[in-house]
Amino acid sequence: MPGLAHYMAQYDHEHSSGWNKLLHGLGIPMIFAGIFLLIFMKWIWGASFFVGGWVFLLLGHKIEGNHPAFFQGPIYLLVGPIWVAKEAWEFLTGTRHTSGSEGAPERTSQDSSHGAATKQS
Repeated sequence: MPGLAHYMAQYDHEHSSGWNKLLHGLGIPMIFAGIFLLIFMKWIWGASFFVGGWVFLLLGHKIEGNHPAFFQGPIYLLVGPIWVAKEAWEFLTGTRHTSGSEGAPERTSQDSSHGAATKQS
């Protein structure tokens, strides 16, 4: 059985467009907020967030020109939120992981300049 790294790499491969990433970054949290609102608050708000989130996801895939990953299996319904959290973390911290780096963050220009400054000291 493939591990999480396999599913994450596959998910990342199918979500390379900046617009698709942005729409997933909005849509997946909206779906979770919709579920929460449906259970604990007003159903109309919950339904609106839930459906709106799915519209964002499907629009992102229309822009990218591929099918949603969950068509390959329901496991991707769990991988998607993990992938969005990873993307958000990398955006906020300014790091980016590459598939060939075995989990080591790719150095950004800011990291490189900091490393050069510490070597000169």
